[in-house]
Amino acid sequence: MKYRNVIAALVGVWFTFAVAAGALGVFKNVTDSLALPVAVAALAPIAVFLFWFTASGGFRQYLHSLNPRTLTLAHAWRVNGVVFLILSAYGLLPLPFALPAGLGDMAIGATASWIASRFANPDHKSAFVLWQILGIADLVIAVTIGTTVRLFDPSGPAMGPMAVLPLSLVPTFFVPLFLIFHIVSIAQARRWQGRSYSHLGEQAPSAAR
Repeated sequence: MKYRNVIAALVGVWFTFAVAAGALGVFKNVTDSLALPVAVAALAPIAVFLFWFTASGGFRQYLHSLNPRTLTLAHAWRVNGVVFLILSAYGLLPLPFALPAGLGDMAIGATASWIASRFANPDHKSAFVLWQILGIADLVIAVTIGTTVRLFDPSGPAMGPMAVLPLSLVPTFFVPLFLIFHIVSIAQARRWQGRSYSHLGEQAPSAAR
């Protein structure tokens, strides 16, 4: 209960900051690329999470007790990556960013429910971890291209729409949040030995057999 309340409060503050910063134009810059402000907003929550995860055994134990199916199913939201392709088709986002980011997110989002229901258990540990790694790769590739696309496509559309609401929430909130979900899921899978998810009212898949 303690960790759940603290995490909820921190995520609420983080989301509020991301919305306020996007509304105030904090992430805009003269090159119309996603640069330092977005990088800081995206990396700071991940750094805080990794420090807390490394330093606190109680925090790790709480995260390990979360339902891996729920964490995985949350990625279904990423089918909205189709928006990147639509904006690119209208010349509002550069294709070198929109194509890999959009298709990658759509692939992860479209398979999230299947992975959650069929592979989030010790019997399919390798496939489950592989999917999580692919999800991380998709996020890293999208952010990397988004921050560098103007270097190799200076005449194409700018990344301006990603620096203002509502799309600014993607790199500053949803990308780091989903990355954290992937990290937690992989950490859980490394410990799978029929563990119980008691506080969620259900058991790990192998323990329920």
